[in-house]
Amino acid sequence: MSTAEHRRLAEERSRTVRWKHWGPYLSERAWGTVREDYSATGEAWDYFPHEHARSRAYRWSEDGLGGICDKAQTLCLALAFWNERDPFLKERTFGLSGPEGNHGEDLKEVYYYEDATPTASYLRWGYKYPQCAFPYQALLDGGRRGGDQPELELWQLGVFDDGRYFDITAEYAKVSPGDITVVITAANRGPEAAPLHVLPHLWFRNTWSWTTPPGEPPCIVPASHGEGHVALRARHAAVGDAFLYLEGAPELLFTDNETNLELLYGVPNRTPWVKDAFHHRVVGGDSSRVCPEARGSKAAAWYRAMVPAGGSFTVRARLSPEPLAAPFASASALVETRRREADEFYAAVQGPGMSEERRQIQRQASAGLFWTMQYYGYDVDTWLRGEDPPPPRARLRGRNWDWRHVSVADVISMPDCWEYPWFAAWDLAFHALAMASVDIDLAKSQLKLMVKEWYQHPSGQIPAYEWEFSDLNPPVLAWAAYQVFKIERRQRGQGDRLFLERVFHKLLINFAWWVNKRDSRGNNVFEGGFLGLDNISLFDRSEPLPAGMYLEQADATAWMAMYCLDLMRIALELAGENSAYEDLASKFFEHFLLIAHALHHADDGDLAPWSEESGFYFDILYDHGERRHLPVKSMVGLVPLFAVHVIKPETYRALDNFRRRSEWFLARRPDLAEFVVEQASGRRVLCAVTPGRLERVVAHLVDESELLSPFGPRSLSKEHAERPVTITLSGRQQLSVGYEPGESSTRMKGGNSNWRGPVWFPTGYMLYRSLLRFDHGFGDTIQVPTAGGPVTLRQAAHGIAERMISIFERDGRGRRPVFGDEAIFQTDPHFRDRLLFYEYFHAETGAGLGAAHQTGWTALVGDMVLRQHRARRG
Repeated sequence: MSTAEHRRLAEERSRTVRWKHWGPYLSERAWGTVREDYSATGEAWDYFPHEHARSRAYRWSEDGLGGICDKAQTLCLALAFWNERDPFLKERTFGLSGPEGNHGEDLKEVYYYEDATPTASYLRWGYKYPQCAFPYQALLDGGRRGGDQPELELWQLGVFDDGRYFDITAEYAKVSPGDITVVITAANRGPEAAPLHVLPHLWFRNTWSWTTPPGEPPCIVPASHGEGHVALRARHAAVGDAFLYLEGAPELLFTDNETNLELLYGVPNRTPWVKDAFHHRVVGGDSSRVCPEARGSKAAAWYRAMVPAGGSFTVRARLSPEPLAAPFASASALVETRRREADEFYAAVQGPGMSEERRQIQRQASAGLFWTMQYYGYDVDTWLRGEDPPPPRARLRGRNWDWRHVSVADVISMPDCWEYPWFAAWDLAFHALAMASVDIDLAKSQLKLMVKEWYQHPSGQIPAYEWEFSDLNPPVLAWAAYQVFKIERRQRGQGDRLFLERVFHKLLINFAWWVNKRDSRGNNVFEGGFLGLDNISLFDRSEPLPAGMYLEQADATAWMAMYCLDLMRIALELAGENSAYEDLASKFFEHFLLIAHALHHADDGDLAPWSEESGFYFDILYDHGERRHLPVKSMVGLVPLFAVHVIKPETYRALDNFRRRSEWFLARRPDLAEFVVEQASGRRVLCAVTPGRLERVVAHLVDESELLSPFGPRSLSKEHAERPVTITLSGRQQLSVGYEPGESSTRMKGGNSNWRGPVWFPTGYMLYRSLLRFDHGFGDTIQVPTAGGPVTLRQAAHGIAERMISIFERDGRGRRPVFGDEAIFQTDPHFRDRLLFYEYFHAETGAGLGAAHQTGWTALVGDMVLRQHRARRG
């Protein structure tokens, strides 16, 4: 592909031009994170609340509205607004913390990642800013609803009625990697003129206050300017100068990015110029709060306008590494050129013949992926020991204490920039798949991060997520790495074997950790714990069960079967050029067979996860000698479908050592041969769910009265709505789980994630891809019985994809299921075509739920769109 953006990506890949040095790497929320929590008890939300954010300097990262920064987050540029009614300057988005919300943490703003190219050569961000006072207290009061009540959302309070809001758009267009034009446009959608203050902020992340004595901060001062603009000069001893040019004659404000110690803690400030100075100057009218010497580590340009009804107000800025005489001479042409180049780039990615609806879905999903690339800095050892004054000693054995090797400062794909502004390992695997068709090099670099020495534990464990690195995510990195390898081979004619080899060697260590740590009884049935499914079980699987009880997990065991096959096929790929890998492929082949056998047969003749009576897989609870299935028909029992791989006959013939070893092993263990199904074509289908069982499991999956909703696979069967599963532990404690198609009614795992019924994109996507792999192996020889007649595995796969894509598409009534019954999102022309990619979706309506900008894994819809389009084109 030869678009301008593809050429920029090629320059980035060759390191001739570092186009990605600046990007939208500034988070939407840095308060309330683990990194900023220096308490003894680990109550991160309470230690650094939203109320402190405007007055307190962050230690590890920064946040802002629609902002950008360099890759090291040395210098940041973001926006702030005031409507003359809010109690404080709007510098960051607002939401309820975990303890405040009736379903846990929840963003209470409306903004959009509207467009983005991979190099951030063009970015567009949109924000809906009410003209009335922002209803902070009403939203806090709404969080006190019970868990059985829906969340109270911003638009339900009437703040957008009659169009009384500003539709604010920020566009960024790069001249060169560090030379960026910014156009901020605020449109008044209301019937009357309304005041608006716009303050572009430029500031340095505070890296100087945490040493004893504190270091010398960098400085921002006024710069010489020309006709029609003012300028700021940001001076940093290590990285040099940057200039911010601002059109017109705004008032320039200066302060330091320092904590207001006097306000928060009642002790003297280290400097009279502190972080919340602009709030006090703009909202409170207190000019004594800003530095009269016009210098500091934080600066802003203050624009004031009365925006007419139906009119707009525009601010233009330009960030440049060089002094410029006429910074806005070609600004309009540049922005238009970068918009057009973005159009050309996505048209090339999508190919001809795709509907405009699907082009929009794929493009906005990709934009969200690039906007949620965030700077992530965290040195666990430094954080545990703390600064001056030192934190409580209890922290040394608190959260993440055994991950002291983690010392990172990278730009990472985050699940979400507000609710989840930190990396999560299994999320990242899906993000890589979603971005691979758009920026394959970024996908590879993200996967490689998680197995770097400064992430992966010396024991081999992969860190799960910031809240608890030791928690367990499903082992999907090998699967993702091989998928990305194949995508690159399709794009460029050959895959990156060095990338595959590097990841493979580190995952070998991780696999050994899993086997040694999670197969405690050595019977190839695993006790994975949490495994990303939050509250799907009757109890919190992250926590130890009472003495005398333990759980053997169908999904943990199946994930390990899949992991074996993923490592085996990577080894087979590498064995094509290095026969030493054949031995490893053989080892994983054997291990897969043993685990697949354990899914169905217990060596002691007792229970295995497979239930012949139900034709499904269940967890097994051991309760003081009593063994029983937990008969919850859920995603847990569908995970065995992920363990499938097809070995082509030419591959099998070419690898003599692997062929001889596998045939020797099967001759020695004929009881394991059922999991290797040889087809007439010579293909060998390795699958944990074999023909006979396969049809029964998939029948549950495609049954609309059970696991298939109008919008994709449910995470819990609908049958449990009328028949909840209830068990009694040790004759005392009674636990129950039932179908909940929407928000969770339980506080388990925080309370805002629900695997008890809704549709989730990562698992739905994997079912889609797995069924296609089964079809590749078995073709139409497998027919699944349904109420409407038999369907093939391919039909079932494409049916799942189309249902999931339909969440975002307009239906026959012109409504998008993702927006549920919210009229303003369905009908208002300024809302209805701007998409939000939620964490999960109501199984009966398709309405988006959970984190509103969890674009990461939900961006898999974009990959589905591309794959379905290719399938239709043949």
